[in-house]
Amino acid sequence: MTTSPSFDPSEALRADINRLLDRAPTMKHGELIQLALATIARMSEDEIDRLDWKILNASLQDMERAFRAFYPYRHVRKISIFGSARIAAGTPEYQMAVEFAQRITELGFMVITGAGPGIMKAGNEGAGREKSFGLNIQLPFEEGANEFIEGDRKLIPFKYFFTRKLFFLRESDALALFPGGFGTLDETFECLTLSQTGKSSPMPLVLIDCPGGHYWHDWLEYVEKQLLRRRLISPNDFSLFTITDRLDEACDVIAQFYRVFHSCRYIGSRLVMRLNTDISEEAVEELNQNFGDILLKGRIEKSHALPQEAQDMAIGKARLLLHFNQRDLGRLYQLIHAINRLGTQQEPEDAKHPERK
Repeated sequence: MTTSPSFDPSEALRADINRLLDRAPTMKHGELIQLALATIARMSEDEIDRLDWKILNASLQDMERAFRAFYPYRHVRKISIFGSARIAAGTPEYQMAVEFAQRITELGFMVITGAGPGIMKAGNEGAGREKSFGLNIQLPFEEGANEFIEGDRKLIPFKYFFTRKLFFLRESDALALFPGGFGTLDETFECLTLSQTGKSSPMPLVLIDCPGGHYWHDWLEYVEKQLLRRRLISPNDFSLFTITDRLDEACDVIAQFYRVFHSCRYIGSRLVMRLNTDISEEAVEELNQNFGDILLKGRIEKSHALPQEAQDMAIGKARLLLHFNQRDLGRLYQLIHAINRLGTQQEPEDAKHPERK
């Protein structure tokens, strides 16, 4: 009687890694895969504690789950909704969050929440299961995922706050913040910091209160008194966000942001602004007259897709190129608003579908 050889997980791993190394040179992102493997190999030669390896492993597992869940929806714009977990159903704030999620999904967007109670639950309720994502983190003093996202394949569990927050911002094309506690204010200031420093792509940030509410206006009073008056921020930083107590304005701010403007990225030293439709030479001249102060050199110029954008040729129909100083982000937001205003007379077809990425 012969016995089957026992399974050796290390041998299976060795075979998987060897296959990956053989395939990597011809894979679509093979160079980046090899760099990631090289990083792990270098770390294995250093004196790193077991806890450090556990953090690395759990972080990678968080990201793997999130990458897989979001990938099928990568061409749909999404809006993250933040707000207190302690706001009860039936309150004005809760009902407003429900209605906001309903309206924004009717425009074709999807909604991302933290999957918990309060405003998060309201966002998933208003959006419905089909249009909802939930980025869940288990806390000892809170329930699990709310019933409107529980069991859905788009509910993603996270071990760490930092990986969860990464995907809130990475996957979002707009941010809607309702009243909340320390967590909501943390998210508010982090979103503003990333926008102000250019570490996130430009996107609309809308602070929503109930009609006649004072939550965000009181917050604004503090920002003006303690930050602006001390010159700790710039007056142009107020262009990074909108405060409103009207849902029609909140939805319009988000939709209009992508009316002509599509997205932007750096290629070399130039910022490439992708547009959903072309704009006139007269409009470009007006932009140069009004925004020359944010250029390191040269002018704002029209262009077609650049050779370096070979994988993104289909994104947008036109380009604006500029040597942006990478400092005046509030002014960059003003430039985006001006581009959208100058394109309003042309009624681009893509303007009817701002939710398309």
